Formats: sequence, C-alpha cells, structure tokens
Amino acid sequence: MISSTIANNLPQDQEIWNSLQKAIAKSSGFQRWQKENKFNGTVEEQVTQYLRSTLETLAY
Repeated sequence: MISSTIANNLPQDQEIWNSLQKAIAKSSGFQRWQKENKFNGTVEEQVTQYLRSTLETLAY
C-alpha cells in the first residue's frame, strides 16, 4: 500500500502525503465520492481508493 512505499522514503514525503490526504479529504469531490461509494476503511485507504477511481475515470 502507499504507506509502506512512503515509509521507505524521506520523512518529508510522509509529511507531504499526510497534508495531501487532509486536503483531499476536505474536498467536495472526495466527500461526494465517499457518500456515493460507502467505502469503509481508514482515511488513507479511502483517499487511495478515491485517487485510483479518479485516475481510472480520467484514463478511460
């Protein structure tokens, strides 16, 4: 998962990821996705799934 990948990098990367997660979690797009998908999991897991889902849609 992303957290294990980040753990192998600089501590600054973890700080950036944490800030990014918080910003994404506050976004209206994420909140809408959260309500529509009823995805259970940690905030990190939800953000990761949201980003995957968004990228898949954009790649389509």
